[in-house]
This record gives sequence, structure tokens and C-alpha cells, in this order.
Amino acid sequence: MSGRVKSRGSATQGMEAATTTLNERILKECHTLYTDSDHGLVNVAETLGLKLLAPRKKISIMLIGNHSAGKSSFINWYIEEHVQRTGVAIETQGFSFVTSGRRRESLTGNATLHLYPHFKPLQEMPGVVDYLSTEISTSKQKKFPLVTFVDSPGLVDGDMCYPFNVNEAILWLAELSDMVFVFFDPIGQALCKRTLNIVEKICEKHPERMRFYLSKADEAGHESDRQRVMMQIVQELCKRPGLNRTGFDMPTIYVPNPNKPVRCVNQIEEVCKDIEKTINQTIQNTLNCLEKDCDKIGTLVDEAIAEDNSARAGNIRAYMKGGFLYVLTFTLPLAMFLAIVVGLAGQETVSSLVGDQNADLMIIYTSPVRSFWSGVPEEYQLYGAVCLLGLVLGLLMLAKWTSRTVPTLTRKQKRSLLDKQEYVRNVVKVKKATLYSEYLQQTVSDQDL
Repeated sequence: MSGRVKSRGSATQGMEAATTTLNERILKECHTLYTDSDHGLVNVAETLGLKLLAPRKKISIMLIGNHSAGKSSFINWYIEEHVQRTGVAIETQGFSFVTSGRRRESLTGNATLHLYPHFKPLQEMPGVVDYLSTEISTSKQKKFPLVTFVDSPGLVDGDMCYPFNVNEAILWLAELSDMVFVFFDPIGQALCKRTLNIVEKICEKHPERMRFYLSKADEAGHESDRQRVMMQIVQELCKRPGLNRTGFDMPTIYVPNPNKPVRCVNQIEEVCKDIEKTINQTIQNTLNCLEKDCDKIGTLVDEAIAEDNSARAGNIRAYMKGGFLYVLTFTLPLAMFLAIVVGLAGQETVSSLVGDQNADLMIIYTSPVRSFWSGVPEEYQLYGAVCLLGLVLGLLMLAKWTSRTVPTLTRKQKRSLLDKQEYVRNVVKVKKATLYSEYLQQTVSDQDL
């Protein structure tokens, strides 16, 4: 039985590998280099006090616009599967994530947050989780395996009451999206103020992510009608400082219908090119970021080793200074004790006990103390003793303070750091160079590499 399960699992993996494109594999392997449980860069960097974020395996594209603007229809067309409900009513009342997977599945809010842990802060927005869902499709059309679509609620003006703060949720999700598609409906509320307000706020922070489209262009009537609608939308957009920019572009798009011939120019393929361009840019950015993070880790290890060596040298100096002061501290009380012994017993008695040579050494050793003591008047000798005692205590405290050391790395810790640095430089960076070479081979000849 276990043999059947293993063979079935290996067959599934083999089928996955056969249908996985090079770009998918590159992003997946980059993600694994960060998240591997044993040698992942995230764990390695954490031991060095550096926080790294693993790159995502897909780009995310959020679609916003008024209700019935064609957002869900575009997603269905792109993946060539009907996963999103469409219609003239406000069908999309919450956020729906559409992504590629192994089998067709629909997930609720909590399951969605387990699938996308980086979206968990949405839990703090009251009511949002109940209106989250995920549609998993097996489609491999276009670049869908590398894309996650975020279909947002249809926006309307007036007294429409949403079950959560829709503006806040859209603005938060826009921060995590690689692209934001804005669909303007030429028939419905193309100039919906709620839509324009949200778009303006996003555009102020991330204008490079924004793409504007006149959707359902085939339903706008004749060419003159389309031009008039376009002018109205552009004029309204240009009134807003956050949207008034040069080089404004708004392609006309619509979902092609072979049973409904239309003379209107359809630039929907431009949307696909924008998605592909963003995917390629994301791959390049991921590989470049991988190299930078490897260099950061290597530099941090070098700094940690250099700091440890400096700390060890400082500890040795502290030991030497402290040791000298400790010797000096205990030398003074010993000299005082020997001076008292010599004074009480007499030099002849000391010589007979320890020998003439040692007695002479004791006399020389205790002479500074005896000279100091003989110079102190008898009535002040108690104060002199207190001063000598204070001097001893002061030297003892100074010796203790001077001999303080800082923690250093153990041999095992240092060896571990060097192993990590070697792994990052000789394995991860080599893997990155290989992936970059494979990526470039798609567009350039071998002789240019």
C-alpha cells in the first residue's frame, strides 16, 4: 500500500515538474533557498540579527473599479475558466483571490489566511475575514501559474453599505500587490467618486504599479461615443493632483466574443504583455535581491568574527591590567604584615628564622611601608591605618572593574558562522548564478552568456 502511495506521489511530482515552466521553477527555487528548514537564508540571517523576507512564488495583481466594470470577466478570460461570477448586479461583495493549483477548490476566509499568511493582518479589520475567499484553478493558460489575482468588491457611490471598511481594506491590499489594474466601465459609473478617491490614494504612493483600462469598450457604442467617454474619464482624472501625470495611458479592452464581431480596437493583449513584463521584472528583482542578501550575510559574518577577535584582544588586555592591580592590591597588605612582624620580632630573630638573604629581602620589601609609618605621628597612626586600608579597598575595586570582560563566541559558534558563510557563498550564490544563466538563456544566445 505504501509503495502505491509513494509511486503515486512521485508520479504527481513528475507530472508537476513536466508542466512547470522555467520561470515558475526559478521563483520556486529562490523561495526554497530562503525558507529551507536547515539552511534557509531567513534562519541564517536571523541568527545574525538580520530579518529577511522570503520572496513570493507569484506576483499579485489587484483589480479595482466600480461594479460591473468587467473585473471578474477579465479574470475568467485570462485563465480561460469560469471561476468568478459575473453579471450586472454587484456580484463581488468581498475579496476573492484567484490562483493556480493542483485541483479546483474554493476556500473560505480562514483557509485563505492559512494559504496566504502575509494577509493575516486583515483579521484586525472587522468583518473582512467573513468576506474573503479563494478560488483555486488548475488552469495553465497564459502566465496564470505565476499570477494571483485579487478581485475586489465593486465600488459604488451613494448609500451603499459595505459589511467592512472597503476603502481601508483595498488600500492595505494595494501595498502588497505588484500591480493594480483600474477598470473604468463606459456604461456604468465610470466616474464613481469612491473609485477615484481610492485610486488617487494608491497612485500617490505607488504610481508605477497603476494601470488604467477602459473596459467593456465594445459596449460603448460607436467610435465617437468611446472617444467622448475616454475624454470625460481623462478630464476627471486630470482634475485630481494625485492622478494628473504626463504620459497618461488608458487602453481600450473588452473580452473577445467570436459570436459578436466588433470593429472596436481591442488592446486586451497589452494587459497580458504588462503582466508578463512584471513577472520578468519580478524574477530579475528576486535574483538580484538573493545576491544582495547573500552579500549581507557574508559581511555580517565577517563583522561578527572581527568583533569577536577584537573582544578577545580586549579581554586579554583586561586580564593583564586586572592581574597587575590584583597583585598590587595584595602586595600592600602583605608588606604591612611583614613590616609588623619585623618590627615586633626584630631583625636578628627574622634572620635566624628565614636566613640572612631572605631577611634582607624582607627589609627592602617592607622599607616603603616602614618609612611611611615612621613619618606618621603617633596620634595619627590610626588615621594612617584607615588610609592604607582605604587604598587597598580602592585598588581592589579598581582591579575588579579593570578586569571586566565581554562575552565572546565559542569555537562551536564561530565554526557555525563560518560554515553558514561558506554555504551562502559557495552554494547559494552559485545556485543564483545558475538560475540567472538559465533565465537569460530564454532570450539571448549561449555565446552572449
